[in-house]
Amino acid sequence: MTMRGDVLDGRAVALGVTGGIAVYKAAEVLRELTRRGAEVHVIMTASAQRFVTPLVFEALSHRPVIADMWEGTPQQRIEHIEMASRIDGLAVVPATANIIGKFANGIADDFLSTFYLAVQSPVVVAPAMNTAMLHHPAVRANLRTLSERGVVIVDPEVGELACETIGEGKLAVVEVVVEHIAVALTDPKDLAGVRVLVTAGPTEEPIDPVRVLTNRSSGKMGFAVARAAHRRGAEVTLVSGPVALEPPPGVGFVAVRTADEMLQACLKYLDESDVIIKTAAVSDFRPTAPEVQKIKRADRKASTVELQQNPDILHILSTRKGSRITIGFVAETEDVLANAAVKLKAKDADLMVVNDVSRPDIGFDHDDNQVTLCYADGRVEPHEKMDKLAVAHTILDAVVRLRGERPS
Repeated sequence: MTMRGDVLDGRAVALGVTGGIAVYKAAEVLRELTRRGAEVHVIMTASAQRFVTPLVFEALSHRPVIADMWEGTPQQRIEHIEMASRIDGLAVVPATANIIGKFANGIADDFLSTFYLAVQSPVVVAPAMNTAMLHHPAVRANLRTLSERGVVIVDPEVGELACETIGEGKLAVVEVVVEHIAVALTDPKDLAGVRVLVTAGPTEEPIDPVRVLTNRSSGKMGFAVARAAHRRGAEVTLVSGPVALEPPPGVGFVAVRTADEMLQACLKYLDESDVIIKTAAVSDFRPTAPEVQKIKRADRKASTVELQQNPDILHILSTRKGSRITIGFVAETEDVLANAAVKLKAKDADLMVVNDVSRPDIGFDHDDNQVTLCYADGRVEPHEKMDKLAVAHTILDAVVRLRGERPS
């Protein structure tokens, strides 16, 4: 059994669907929410039903869609409104100018607008509409009002609209919408105001124009740490080597290739960071003199590549850390804890996250990991197998504790 770290797992989310051409994307949002373990209750306005039948959302959610303020018995209608006090969050996707205006001005003339007034949990609104409508002073004022009241607004994107124009107003992509919902539902925001620098992925050291020296790393662990830290309120900068992952929404992203590039990026952001979490699998060595031209198979150079050590990024950052918390990762195949203890002291880190990469079911390229946290004061804290987002939250729990142990 793998422990899951997604905040959406087991959470009850009401999904309001209003009438716009982007309504089909609400079905994709629903699928992603359910894939992540959420219990989704769909509320459709009359206009939304002109675009898509409720049957689509019932099939995807495996629950009846609330589509009429007056349907059902009086007791059922009361229960539906009472549901507003039991859900963990409300998301409206897409949100038209009409529903935004109703929410902002307290108009309750259909089920969704009435339901909103009874909601006591976080609310996320993802607008989608024509550019001129989006920038109309009335709509802008209504969005400002909602934002000032704590409603999370998912900014629409620039793109091709249904009216065959290019402009701002296109519904944000599904991943961005769902991530905003996850951020809104994450509680507590115990890293609010904390600036976190994360490194991720491998580095690549060129041997010649087509070959590189590298380490195995998908970047999944570092990206999970960045995502989790952002959800908990931190201001996050993610420095990553070459990976096939999209940066988490809301996270500052810096792409690098070599170990030296990663070091320079880290030094650039060091002064404005409070916590450094270095998950990257940095290549320990690089060719002393990379070839300008591709090495041919028959070339004698192909049999020998002279190497030199790369800079030890974590050690360099730790020597300049001041009051910052520095955390490293140790990937070992034998004598795991003993090797971790040596590296913890040598790198002057506050914490080492240790994992045994000889196991075929965790670590490199996998969604799961099993780690042991080794602290500078000698504490050793083993953990069960988890998905990498759960591991990320476990590490961030340690960050919160370490910050609490520091004198203020």
